[in-house]
Amino acid sequence: MKHIISTISFLIVTQFTFSQYAGQVAAGSSYNAASSALVNSVIGDMNDQYARLSKRTGIDQFSGSPYTNDEFISAPVFYNEEGMGSFYYRYNAYNEEIELKKTKLAEEKVSSLVKDKAIKIMINGKPMGFSTFIDKKGNTTNGYLTTLLNGKKVNLYRRDKVKFTEGQKAQNSFVKAVPNRFTHFIEYYYQMDGVNRIDEIPLKENKLLKLFKEPLRAKIKTYIKDNNIDIKEEADLVKLFEYIDGQ
Repeated sequence: MKHIISTISFLIVTQFTFSQYAGQVAAGSSYNAASSALVNSVIGDMNDQYARLSKRTGIDQFSGSPYTNDEFISAPVFYNEEGMGSFYYRYNAYNEEIELKKTKLAEEKVSSLVKDKAIKIMINGKPMGFSTFIDKKGNTTNGYLTTLLNGKKVNLYRRDKVKFTEGQKAQNSFVKAVPNRFTHFIEYYYQMDGVNRIDEIPLKENKLLKLFKEPLRAKIKTYIKDNNIDIKEEADLVKLFEYIDGQ
């Protein structure tokens, strides 16, 4: 309970005071009263998101969505191992922002979840949290990862990513305008036990095998062949890393 009192003051903050909120909850305040006092400013709803991009591009037509789920969905939030209650969330993968509401009421303002590595939100029973990781180009990036496997020797993560591509205005009446487009991608990352870094997994078998040393590499190659593993399929990738974790 002591962590709830000390951390609720920065669990939910506004976009403008993001990571800088220093308010404290008075001793004896209930959890609901504390969270109610902090949900008091707007990130902006989905219409605001489109309006800003429309103004930037001069095009008001869109294809796709910046969100992995357009509707707010209920999910529990944890600070380390302590439950902080359930909220309605919507993940903006384009901005890498978890938007929160206490209810699904349309008039309720939207807030942002602090990008703190100790905070996790449970998505379909899987923890999603803010992390630092290294992509296949060697770039160190901060963003949200969902844990697919929390093993003894290896962890496996999923990253939902959205790319925004500006559209094009119609040059004349014979050419149609090209709408602004949000394109969804999925990346996978892994972390070996005792290694203080999270790296992207290349989704080509020969490159994936090079991540591991012999004799494990040969075992993985045989397992992939014998079990018809398609590493581009999430279920198969999880199955493969469960095998790796057991070696």
